Amino acid sequence: MNTARATQISKIVLATALCTVAVACSKKVKEAPPADATASTPPPAATTQGPTTAGAYTPEDLDRDACLRQRTVYFDLDQDALRPEFQAIVACHAKYLRDRPSARMTLEGNADERGSREYNLGLGERRGNAVSSAVQANGGSSGQMNVTSYGEERAVCTDSNEECWARNRRVEIVYSAR
Repeated sequence: MNTARATQISKIVLATALCTVAVACSKKVKEAPPADATASTPPPAATTQGPTTAGAYTPEDLDRDACLRQRTVYFDLDQDALRPEFQAIVACHAKYLRDRPSARMTLEGNADERGSREYNLGLGERRGNAVSSAVQANGGSSGQMNVTSYGEERAVCTDSNEECWARNRRVEIVYSAR
């Protein structure tokens, strides 16, 4: 099998898996994290409630719906792979874009302070692209999204410890038009 065909099949399998996870998770209520969870773990993703008006999201849902209010996706150290706990959140944002064709989102990729400036800018971009790909796999339009990388420049925490670094390894979803 040639490389292009294998890549195409891999993309189809990934898109199918993401859609399956989104559907499966849409009816589940997330449980509280175990009591032994470490303090260095970023905040958990919000539980999903789904659209509130006749099956379609409205601009007001960005502030009311628990799923859409979650606009930060966290990543592991030196990773750009979307963590499973953020799949449902990404699916909600994809549905919002499908329901609101005029909406636009910027995916702002960030990294912690470790690594060179150039490496962190590249990592932030890869993280933003990973979220963009997941949104597209769930039916969002690439024309509604823009990826920007800030690398380590927009830290939300400036301490030099794992808890702080975990909070800085993120993509923020910013809507510019409702």
